[in-house]
Amino acid sequence: MMISDQSKIRITYGDTDKMGVVYYGNYPKYYEIGRTELMRKIGFSYDRIEKEGVIMPVVKLEAEYFKSAYYDDLITVNTIVKEMPKAIIRFYYEIYNDKNELINKGYTDLSFVKKENLKPCRPPANLYNALKEYF
Repeated sequence: MMISDQSKIRITYGDTDKMGVVYYGNYPKYYEIGRTELMRKIGFSYDRIEKEGVIMPVVKLEAEYFKSAYYDDLITVNTIVKEMPKAIIRFYYEIYNDKNELINKGYTDLSFVKKENLKPCRPPANLYNALKEYF
């Protein structure tokens, strides 16, 4: 089993280069939007997790680019978690254009880290329990 969510994002002028194409460095921002919305879907925000003394830095990012996105396109970011987290949670992303063509895919690994000493830890119990219902 898994959990997934979709986010729609309109490409702004500031996200594009001189050719009107989305600059490749903006895709991690789209990943973050998708990831944040998926977490919100299960009732969590980064603020809530940080109040519990845990931070979630990105420790790995991988991205593949297949087609370009352009100014004013409406893209869809599908964000998926395929397995229960341990000390790391992996988010997968698929980004589609408005023709439903896959234009980008990738993943990020986020580590659970105790804010007080920056040591790896398990996810907060209430986040873990919220995710369990999807697996």
